[in-house]
Order: sequence, then structure tokens, then C-alpha cells
Amino acid sequence: MQKNLLAAAAIFFSSAAFAQTDSSAIYLQKALDEKAKGRRMEVVKALEKAERLNPKNTQVVSELATAYLDIRLLAKAKEKLTQLESMGGATAATYKQLMNLNYNMRQFPDAIKYAGLLQKADAAEKVDYILGRSYYEMEDLANGIRFLEAAAKAEPENAEIPHILATAFTNMQNIKQAIPYFQKAVALDPKNARLTYEMALAYYAMNDDQNALKYMLEAGEKGYKKDNEYMQNLSTALMNAGKFGEGLEMMKQTLAKRPTDLGLLDMIAEACYDAGKYDDAIGFYNKILEIDNKKAEAMYMMGMAYQKKGKVDNGRALCDKAIAMDPSLRNLKTEKQMPGGF
Repeated sequence: MQKNLLAAAAIFFSSAAFAQTDSSAIYLQKALDEKAKGRRMEVVKALEKAERLNPKNTQVVSELATAYLDIRLLAKAKEKLTQLESMGGATAATYKQLMNLNYNMRQFPDAIKYAGLLQKADAAEKVDYILGRSYYEMEDLANGIRFLEAAAKAEPENAEIPHILATAFTNMQNIKQAIPYFQKAVALDPKNARLTYEMALAYYAMNDDQNALKYMLEAGEKGYKKDNEYMQNLSTALMNAGKFGEGLEMMKQTLAKRPTDLGLLDMIAEACYDAGKYDDAIGFYNKILEIDNKKAEAMYMMGMAYQKKGKVDNGRALCDKAIAMDPSLRNLKTEKQMPGGF
């Protein structure tokens, strides 16, 4: 009797399992039909039911991962793809999806991991860009540069690759090696104002004043936003390239919008001092002190400007007062000491 009951129970549970499997297949087919109609949410609902009824069906899990991707539920898509991998259903396509998903979710170590698995599964797949960009984002610039240079050979028309390489070198303060990559990026994407502006700043950092000005102006012509930062940098580039009057006038226009900007006032004052416009320099240093009379360096530089004008006693008095406020200015005194001065 007991054996008969056990046998009956086994048959019952076996029948129930088959019924669930059949129901899962029905929902899977429904999902595929809805997919053909482009009804994404209905696809997800049907597949979720299919998975609940038969969680071991790799096709269901694979389709559900894709469905989640289609509606931008990235975390759920990643969960299903990882589940598919653990079920032994991973393919090159699965690894590619996991690589891209982890990259887009900024999970760079995992992106690197799946790029390696993808390359093993299909050697023809291009993974150098993902590897290079992932290492770059992780601040491993050695590996980042290595893979990005390989990616550049595989994708020679992709302007983003030389741009990232240029940025990698500028991050290491190696501007000289960055310039050719900036040039390549701009050549590939000549209408990109941001690229042109960044190249101008790179030339500026190299003290290549003519090229800095050339590309600063070119960036503006291409539509780069002419905000205060741009105008300030452009005016500095003009001054450095020998167009002092034009640059100073532009700085004054920016100052009119930011009349108490101490950094801008100091920049203008220093530019006037370096150009030998000592009266102008004194005027701007004085404006700084009117805003904040504790700015010892501004007082010191005003004293130096007076000495350059020949008013040595007045200049010395201001410099000594500034040094009393900030003894570290003694070093500046040594650097800027005039012949025949103090």
C-alpha cells in the first residue's frame, strides 16, 4: 500500500513538473510573439512568468536578459546574463553583452574580465577599445595607452580614441606626446569645437603662444561657448602672442561682468606688470587691496611696480610692509629684485 502511495506521489509530482515545463514553453512562445510585435513590456511579463515556471531554461533566461536590456533595466539584465553564465549557457554573445553592460555601468574590472572571456570565445571580436578605456578610467594609464593604441589601428577613423590618448598624456603632464594625438583627433573630427579648444590649452601649457592663440580662436569660430573662462583664456593667449592691447581690452570686458573677481584682477595686474605697463599694474593691484587689504602679495607687487617706475622709496615701503604681513614674500623679493634696488 505504502509503495503504491509513493509511486502515485512520484507520478503526481512528475506530471506537475511536466505541466510547469509545458506552461513555461507556452509563455516563452507568447513572449516571442509579443517580441515580433514590438511590445517590449508584454515580452518582459511573459518571460518572467516563463522563468518562474522553469528557471532552468537557458533560452528563457537569455531572452529575459535581452528583454531587460531593451527596456534599459541594466542591473536586471546583468543579473540574468550572469545567471546564464553560471548555468553553462554562456556564448560569445553573452560575454559581449556582459562586457558592454559592465562598461556602461562603470564596472570596469568586470568589463575587463568579460573582454578577456569574449576574446577567448571569439578571437575576431574587437575588445581593445573597451580594455583601453576601462584601464584609462581606472587610472592605469600604461595599460590604457597600450590597448587604445591597438584600438586606434583597428578603428583609424574613430576620433574619440586619439582624444582619450591625448588626455592620458596630459594627465601625466606629458604635453609634447599629447599634441600629435590632439592633432589626429581634430583632423578626424574637424567640427568639434571642444577638441580644438583642448588642443589650444595643450599648446598653451607648452608655451607655444602662437598655436595656442590660433586654436583658441578656431574653437570660438567652430561654436565653442564664449563664456568667461574662454574669454579669459583667449585674452591671455592674445597677450602672450604679442597682442597685449587687444588682450587687455578683452580682460577688462570680462572684469566688467565680474568686478570683484580677485583672481581676474590679479591676472590683469600681473599681465600689465610683465608688459611694463606699471601705472596700469598699480591701479589693478590697488583695486585688489581695496577689496581685501590683507592681500600681501598684491601689496608687494604694487611696491615692485612703483620701483620699476623709479619711485624706489615708495616701492620699498610697500614691499617691506607686505613682507611684514607675509614673511614668505622674502623669496619673491630675491626673485624680482631690481639692479640697484633693495
